[in-house]
Amino acid sequence: MKNSPDTHFRQNIYFQLLFWTALFLFGTVRIYGEYNGEGFQKTVIYNFCHWIFQIIGANFIYFILIRHFFDRKKYLKFALYLIISLYVISVINRFFIVYIAEPLFINESRDSIISIFTDLRYLLIHYTFPIISGAFIFISMMFMIRYKDEKETTIRLQKEKAELELRSLKSQLNPHFLFNTLNNIYSLSINNSEKTSQSISQLSDILDYILYKGEKKWVSVSDELDVIEDYIALESLRYQHSRVKVNRQILLRAPNTIPPLLYLTLVENAFKHGVGKNARQTTIQLQVETNDKHSVFRIENTYSDDIVQHENGIGLQNIKKQLEYHYHTDFIFRICRENNIFKVEIITPSHYD
Repeated sequence: MKNSPDTHFRQNIYFQLLFWTALFLFGTVRIYGEYNGEGFQKTVIYNFCHWIFQIIGANFIYFILIRHFFDRKKYLKFALYLIISLYVISVINRFFIVYIAEPLFINESRDSIISIFTDLRYLLIHYTFPIISGAFIFISMMFMIRYKDEKETTIRLQKEKAELELRSLKSQLNPHFLFNTLNNIYSLSINNSEKTSQSISQLSDILDYILYKGEKKWVSVSDELDVIEDYIALESLRYQHSRVKVNRQILLRAPNTIPPLLYLTLVENAFKHGVGKNARQTTIQLQVETNDKHSVFRIENTYSDDIVQHENGIGLQNIKKQLEYHYHTDFIFRICRENNIFKVEIITPSHYD
């Protein structure tokens, strides 16, 4: 489940309340017993003043410096602004204690403003180090929480990817195809056709490809074309030659690889939305070319005027998501519809890690 910005903000507030309260109580308990009466009270007040600026310093370092400079690999600016911010916060902390806090419970001469700015050794030991120590613990905890959130996000994205691939897989070979193919094979067996055993073998090859090679990240283009030929052969059992005509132009110059089922989905789409919904003859043109740089796949099918070819169908959307997952932005995916011809083109790198 995705966390909304408001939920994340509330979680951060609750964590900081718990963390900083625990840190202050720990510091108070640690000095308990070392001081008696008024000395203990003064020490608690000093610790409280330091605690306030630890909170300010830690949040500034993490949410401003780390998020805007360190995470963006601007290390030089990060280091420079870190030094400046630690000095400024330390000076403000000392000024707050000397001129605001101390007059409330002690009556001593105050340090001059010049000494507050220039006494670097005293400033470093008594003010900067406490800020650094509190910030270090806080930032370490924040990085642990961040790592946990990123890990959960990664797991969630992997789960969504698996679900997407499962939905895509189910759309590749729909139940209608299996039902019709088995019906056709049954009819062939009754007529003692010589095509029966060949059809069973082709269906077996398709199922084997989907169940086993479909789980791989990459398959060869030639393997994908082999299963496409089996698919076309089985689909041709359903239609007479007057219903469908398939033209192929295959030119494989290199043993390129693609994600499994990528091309098969588009061939299945052409039969489903072209031949299956057209009473007249449908022509399917299939072009595949591979070279050392790219793999090119083009498919087009004719359709009648009363059939609407959806360019944003679920199958085509799944293909685009699959391409984005495997190739990020290094691919071309074109969809065109004109003159009763629906065209799809995919161009991908020859190999991609």
